[in-house]
Amino acid sequence: MIGINFKNWLSYLSIPGPSLFAVLVLPAVFGLQFSVALQVTGLYSQQVQISNESNAEKTRAFHEALAAVIVKVTGDRDALQHPAVVRALDNAQDYVEAMRYDSVSVAVDANATAATGAEPDPGAANFSTSLPDTIEQRYIDVDFSAKLIDELLAGANIPVWDSNRPSVLIWMVLQNEDGERSLLTPEGNPEIIQILQDFALVRGLPIIFPVLDFEDRQNLSADILWALDEEVIGKASARYGADSVLSGRLHVTASNELVGLWQFIFQQQAETFDVFDTDLQSYLHVPLDRITIELARFFAIVPEFSNRQIVRLRVEGIKNLTAYSALLGYVGNLGLVERVTMTGLDGERLELDLGLLGDAQQLFELIALDRDLLPIESSLDVEQAFLHYRWTR
Repeated sequence: MIGINFKNWLSYLSIPGPSLFAVLVLPAVFGLQFSVALQVTGLYSQQVQISNESNAEKTRAFHEALAAVIVKVTGDRDALQHPAVVRALDNAQDYVEAMRYDSVSVAVDANATAATGAEPDPGAANFSTSLPDTIEQRYIDVDFSAKLIDELLAGANIPVWDSNRPSVLIWMVLQNEDGERSLLTPEGNPEIIQILQDFALVRGLPIIFPVLDFEDRQNLSADILWALDEEVIGKASARYGADSVLSGRLHVTASNELVGLWQFIFQQQAETFDVFDTDLQSYLHVPLDRITIELARFFAIVPEFSNRQIVRLRVEGIKNLTAYSALLGYVGNLGLVERVTMTGLDGERLELDLGLLGDAQQLFELIALDRDLLPIESSLDVEQAFLHYRWTR
């Protein structure tokens, strides 16, 4: 038998802002006909804006960066209130694995600067009679030790949300004070799109927007979406293969009050809730925060306190060495899996014993986020810790 321990080589990749953003906010066209649960990278890294490179500023940045990472890793801001986490934040430098300074040139809005009424200082070293077109903005990129953070959270009995996260397809319809309705689009509602994308980046939530092509508009008009018909929304969403669907309607009153109703479909269950606010960002954060916490609590585990279990995984369709290697890589990237042992190989059938930091039901739910393994339902037995699939990649 061949035993493989994945603990030493599994790690989250540190990817600069734009690349990470592309992972979290997937263009919907790539989701057509596929399940789009995503491996969210960069969970243990964070970029923080700084004003200088002093020790005091670096300490502040480490604190802010660690807080952001804790929120991404757990999916829940309440984790920041735990006494053990509070102590860790006060000593954030102890969890730093690597750091580097960076800077970018930022365009200056001369009109906005003039509007502040601030006068330039002739005594300043960089004084100029004309305002610069750009200024240099400095950042610090911090990589934290995944091992130390996981140990911190495990010791505090705080669940960790695996990097393989369920995708959320977002539909939204807006109604103005005249009663006119329109579907949310990047062209027509860039501010709303940006708020949704920013939240996704901060919380490690993979979101998808529909392409709103002819098929989408034929299947789900603005008026139908306004009714939040679960069955119709489900059918219109099927082409994207998303793991969950968030649908919302927003009415902007004449006094600029934001009144809305939201529906979240997950695990074939739908829940509906209303939201009222006067600030757009606050209004949009309510449903996003609610579903993020729900998804995190469904999938997150506390590794050190979970019931360790051995699960037999039988996989059909392993036709060559490439498929064999891809399967082992896939299984090893599942956060629950601590150890893999090959117990049998017969033609295109491979059997593996998986040592889990959890149980068979959690593994079953995690695999269900993808379509690489297609369940052979007649042979699935979670209670007996035996799972049977066909490899489809």
